[in-house]
Amino acid sequence: MRLDPAGPWPHRHSSDRTFGAYGTVLSVPLDELPDWLPAWCGHHLGGEPAEVLFQSQQVSMVFGLRLAGGREVVVKARVDDGRAASCVAAQARLAERGFPCSRPLTPVVGVGALAVHAEEFRPGGEVLHGDSPRTAKRCAEVFARLMAELAGVTVTPPLPNPPWVRWDHADSGVWPAIAFLDSRDQSVVSDHIVQAAERARGRLLVADLPCVLGHADFEAQNLRWQGGQVWAVHDWDSLAWQPEAALVGAASGSFASAGPPTLAPVESSEAFLVAYQDFRGRLFTSAELEIAWAASLWMAAYNAREMALCGGDPAGGAALRAQAAERLRRANA
Repeated sequence: MRLDPAGPWPHRHSSDRTFGAYGTVLSVPLDELPDWLPAWCGHHLGGEPAEVLFQSQQVSMVFGLRLAGGREVVVKARVDDGRAASCVAAQARLAERGFPCSRPLTPVVGVGALAVHAEEFRPGGEVLHGDSPRTAKRCAEVFARLMAELAGVTVTPPLPNPPWVRWDHADSGVWPAIAFLDSRDQSVVSDHIVQAAERARGRLLVADLPCVLGHADFEAQNLRWQGGQVWAVHDWDSLAWQPEAALVGAASGSFASAGPPTLAPVESSEAFLVAYQDFRGRLFTSAELEIAWAASLWMAAYNAREMALCGGDPAGGAALRAQAAERLRRANA
């Protein structure tokens, strides 16, 4: 779901210039901010906007603002589908514990049909590029730490899940219903994308594993690094409620995406899965490993379909075609 239906992508991916991990940057004069925003900032943050640092628009509308008095904040607004309060509450708990993420400054507040909150501005750091096994292990360590911290957080499950991990939907067909995508010419989606999604989804739907809270958009573009250490993990709007192995599997396939979505090499996904288990201190069962591989394939197929429908980068679809058979074999699908 996105708030800019005329834009090029239906959710979080963009190949345009970005500001930190806050999305596609738009130049917006102060007097063109939404009518509700200055008063909202004055009431909830103690000062109205004095300068717009940036604005972006993907899943959420995101405003980087310098308030009167010099304080810099980020205000996020998205259509209220019932997920935001849980996502922000979980993010706040992790920030309190010292996990590298922006600290929410307000709870979620309803503004008409929107769910709005503010968080601290956490710029800086660099994207870690690459899809090698070594890079996979570094990213897996961060994901293991993230999942360990979330294991101690109790919130209402943030449902419905983001569509790219919503294989358990009740809609007709293999894909979750998304009007922005479903209204387009489906003939441009190659059969191999649909077939991979069908087989991966079939394996995922028979999984008998408990759901946990986890980050479902663990991509290079959503992480920033400084001095060899992770500086910030962004995009907490994308928390999900799925089995741990499925969330780890999705991350093992997507961790290298630094722009348009791609699929990491099989050997790098394997390195990610092995390293995650090492850092968490427990081995997955054979069934969990199968679910992990199935989830990596489902997310890649979802992304490849989206790119095909929106005229995006075909690299993810090419990687999917090359790797599908091996990933399906490992998923026992």
